[in-house]
Formats: sequence, C-alpha cells, structure tokens
Amino acid sequence: MSSTNVNERRAAARPEAKKRPGSDRILLAAIGYTVLTVLAVFCIFPFLLVVSSSLTAESAIVEKGFQIIPSVFSVEAYSILFRYPADMLKAYGITITVTLIGTALGLFLTAMTAYVLSRRDFKWRNPFSFFFFFTTLFSGGLVPWYLMIVNYLHLKDTLLVLILPMLLNVFYIIVMKSFMSSIPEAIVESAKIDGAGDFLIFIKLILPLSKPALATIGLFIALGYWNDWYHALLFISDSDLMPLQYYLYRLLGNMDGMRKAMMESGAVVSTSLPTESLKMAMTIVATGPILLAYPFIQRYFVQGLTIGAVKG
Repeated sequence: MSSTNVNERRAAARPEAKKRPGSDRILLAAIGYTVLTVLAVFCIFPFLLVVSSSLTAESAIVEKGFQIIPSVFSVEAYSILFRYPADMLKAYGITITVTLIGTALGLFLTAMTAYVLSRRDFKWRNPFSFFFFFTTLFSGGLVPWYLMIVNYLHLKDTLLVLILPMLLNVFYIIVMKSFMSSIPEAIVESAKIDGAGDFLIFIKLILPLSKPALATIGLFIALGYWNDWYHALLFISDSDLMPLQYYLYRLLGNMDGMRKAMMESGAVVSTSLPTESLKMAMTIVATGPILLAYPFIQRYFVQGLTIGAVKG
C-alpha cells in the first residue's frame, strides 16, 4: 500500500511539474515584452515630440513649450519649407543622386580595399595598412585641400565635389577588413582550385558572404552623404546644385537673419516667425527618407556567415 501511495503521489505531481515551466516561460515572456514595449516608447517619444512640435503654432511653443500633442495645430512651418516646391524637389534630387552614387561607389571601393588588405598572401598588406592608418592621424589642412579641389582638380560647382571627398573612410575599411578576415580561407582556396581569379572570387564569393558588413557600412556611408552640408558650403555656389541639408541650412539662416532684423527694428517677432517649429519641420523633412529606408536594411544586421559556409 505504501508503494502504491508513493506512485500515485508521483503521478499526481508530474502534471504540476510540467505546468510550472510553461507558466514560468509565459511570465518571463510577458515581462520581456513589457520591458521592450517601455523601451520602444522611450525611443519613439522624442520623434513624436519632434513631429508634434513641427505641427504646433509658434505662439503655443513660446507660451507652453514643446508638447506631445499640439495645443494649437499649424502647418505654417511646412508652408514655409515648401513655399518654393521646385527648389525643394531639386535639392532632394541632388541629395538622392549623390547618396546613391556615393554609397554604391564608396561601398564597392571600401570592400575591394578591405579584401586586398585581408589577404594574407599579399606581401604589401602591412605597409598599405599603415599608409591608410597614417592618414587618420595627419592631414594637409583645410587651405591646401581647398586649393587642390578648386585650382587643380577644378571640381567647384560639380556633383563630383559632393561625392569624391567622402568616397573612402579608413575606419570603414578597417571594419570591413576585420569582417573579411573572418571568412574561411578554404572558400578562396577551393575557388582557386576550380580556376577562379581574384576578381571573380571577390564578386561571386566574398561580397555575398559579407552582406551583413556591407549593409552596415553602406548605411553609415549613406547617412554621411545624406547629412553632408559642409562640402556644399565650401564648394557649391550654384543654386541648382545645392543638396537638401545645405538648402535647409541656408533657409534657416535666412529665417534667423529676418528675425534679427525685425528685432533690431523694434518689431515683435516671437510669435510671427515659426523658427522653432521650422527647425522641427526641417528635422522631419531631412530624416524621413532615411527612416523609410532603414527597415529594408535592418534584416542584414542579424545575418551571419552561415550562407555559403564550408561544410566540415
């Protein structure tokens, strides 16, 4: 009887033991999703505040500050931004063209340079690596660089002056080199046995295996081109070649100049010119396309080197 009772107790306890891990997993999942939701809200909140402020009247911002829900709805900031839609669209076109061309060329040259430096059979690998690293420590200075671009290369007021200076970044080359060094050498050796050349190996094998690094570095390069206004400030005087960021920079400068002129004349300008809401509207206009493109690149960030891996 005692052994029967013990077996019955064990049988009765088994379902409870099976239920406990499941309930614990549900509880942990609920806690995890709650924490992630709170973090997502904290991340989205600043962007929602920017959107709301861009749609708030300047007088409400001056009186009540920035609010998550517009107290006085107004699209005056966007009406000023798009008062000349042809100029805005032209600036968008220049920025998109420069970003696409610069990102494609820069990413290809960065990957090619990193692949050469990652090859152990390249005897000049260390001297070239030192040469690239040395450029991060010293530069020729702004004046010689400006004279070279304008007087010798004659790139002033051209699209190339917005592309070439940012074409290669040594830090991105080092990151790409480290990633490509982790690719098994057996892949390259087996391709050479089959008769493939270095360029074919680079195009057919190395680039597909480097998609995560290419997507990450490509996003950084694209952000650099998209947010660049400094080169346009130095080398662009033609209004037809102004990129978006420089166009917005000049528009904001004009608004500040008008505000100062009105203040010097004694006029009340705190609520007449939407300077604060205009800044927020500029942020939305400048970051919108990048936010739309980011989800299409995000999936490559978690992708590993399992694609095309050598089977042992």
